[in-house]
Amino acid sequence: MGKPMKPRLIDVMGEALSLVKQSNLTEATALLRRALSGEPAQDLDSASDAPPRLPPGPALRARPATPPGPAPEAEPAAEFGERFLKRIYRGPAGSLSYRLYVPADRERRELALVLMLHGCTQNPEDFALGTRMNDLADEFGLIVAYPHQPRRANAAGCWNWFDQRHQNRGSGEPAKLAGLAQALAKEFGVGHERVFAAGLSAGGAMAEVLAATYPDVFAAVGVHSGLPYRSAVDVPSAFAAMKGTAAVEPAPPAAGDRRCRKIIIHGLADGTVHPANGERILDQAERGQARLKRIDLDSKAGGGRVRRTVLEDDEGRAAVERWQVEGGGHAWFGGDSRGSFTQTAGLDASRVMVRFFLQR
Repeated sequence: MGKPMKPRLIDVMGEALSLVKQSNLTEATALLRRALSGEPAQDLDSASDAPPRLPPGPALRARPATPPGPAPEAEPAAEFGERFLKRIYRGPAGSLSYRLYVPADRERRELALVLMLHGCTQNPEDFALGTRMNDLADEFGLIVAYPHQPRRANAAGCWNWFDQRHQNRGSGEPAKLAGLAQALAKEFGVGHERVFAAGLSAGGAMAEVLAATYPDVFAAVGVHSGLPYRSAVDVPSAFAAMKGTAAVEPAPPAAGDRRCRKIIIHGLADGTVHPANGERILDQAERGQARLKRIDLDSKAGGGRVRRTVLEDDEGRAAVERWQVEGGGHAWFGGDSRGSFTQTAGLDASRVMVRFFLQR
């Protein structure tokens, strides 16, 4: 049970909810962000009208999406080379623009597919740079797709993991992301057992949504600094979940009893999404699969301590891994410092995730 909220924070939550009802999303976001960061009360009463610079956690309720324009021709991003293409996916649930990285020798390799879900205020180019996943794509034969969450769908560019309209199979963002994954798997001949998703913060929380709603599409997901499935259903509960004070519903049964493997990575010094969220994701998985064997390990990475928990199935295969990084903040570990929300020292999160994804 978390500590009770201070009276001032309770007042601010009420003020923010009133702003949401008035459709003043920007001011409500700024007000909540300042309250949760502990800024002085006088600052809380003067939220800026400018769009806030949020960490890659949740923002506010999505505004209605506008129909996308015509799909452009595939266009490479010069700084990533000719194999980093710009595309648009169109499916029954809606459209998504995305960047796609394809390894040069894909014809001669057994390919895997990874959907990379950025955090708030980020974009596909920034996330590709920060995670270095394209480098691993060449090394391991990965097709890597970076879907883009536009500001028209969320004021801060976050995936709407906390909105009930985007927490179910068959509609909303989960349906669009699963549709994109299925289309790419078909295009490149990738089997279900080699289709994965990973994300940071809000992107990690959406990867958790995909694990719960589309285990028949994604064989495994990576949740970096994310939150449990249905740990929030609206804006106030999203911020409570980020602080580690929310009650988490039990994980629902997977469709057809199929389970999605998970790797959970969280920094123990994360001040944006409380590390208790990673623990709750692990607990949900452990409760949902009673026959798993738990193994706890400690090791060193980049001069710091890393706590690793593995839940093995009857065949000795890791069904779930949880990595806790001492001193780790709200950032992608082992990332490139030229990207936003990265921490260069310590665990190489991208490599650890790919190793987990590709294990036999």
